[in-house]
Amino acid sequence: MTVPGSDPTRPRAAATGPTTTPGTTAPGTAAAPGGTGPATTGRAAPRERHPGRTIGRTLALALLLFVTVVLALFVVYNTQTVEISLVFADVQAPLVLALVIAAALGGLLVGLAGLVLRARRRHG
Repeated sequence: MTVPGSDPTRPRAAATGPTTTPGTTAPGTAAAPGGTGPATTGRAAPRERHPGRTIGRTLALALLLFVTVVLALFVVYNTQTVEISLVFADVQAPLVLALVIAAALGGLLVGLAGLVLRARRRHG
């Protein structure tokens, strides 16, 4: 049912609050200290801080810092040049470069395998 003067093709605006008769409260709301209306002030309640979320972020930051330091040390200590035998040629490159390329290719293969498995689950 449309109200005169309203556009039925236009989406409705969100309700600003429960509609009640004067002197009553909406279900699930407490009465204000005066006893005549809902206790809401019209503002959103402040978000509660979750200690678990803060601890998780701190641990993630500490882990990121640890991995960064280990990676920097890894690069510093693996500067020697090694010979890499490819199918079509032999190449000399720093050991760290060879290991990083191998890790990146391995990650790419794991990611592609995950995409294939996810696609099979959706369509099969």
